[in-house]
Amino acid sequence: MIEILVRFLVGGIIVSAFALIGDLLKPKSFAGLFGAAPSVALATLGLTVATKGASYSATEARSMMAGALAFFLYASLVSWVMMRYPVKALWVTLGAMPLWFAVAFGLKSLGLRP
Repeated sequence: MIEILVRFLVGGIIVSAFALIGDLLKPKSFAGLFGAAPSVALATLGLTVATKGASYSATEARSMMAGALAFFLYASLVSWVMMRYPVKALWVTLGAMPLWFAVAFGLKSLGLRP
């Protein structure tokens, strides 16, 4: 029960801090970006270090970086296609998912995500 309380407090504080940073920056669209993934990832890593140790957390951090790189390439392709061609977002996002999976599993096979 104590671990759940700590997760709630640490997660809430970090998410709130990132939301504040995002709210202070221009344009306001950064607020959602800073309030979501980075804050949750940092809260998760902090709690993982406290409960599982630094070695386990390093593995988790490498996994997050590999996933972020794969998602960046996926989002870049989707953006490029949608700016160049008049296609529906649903078809572009579904069609680009194999790239996301290929990069993620390729990085896994290279050892970036043990």
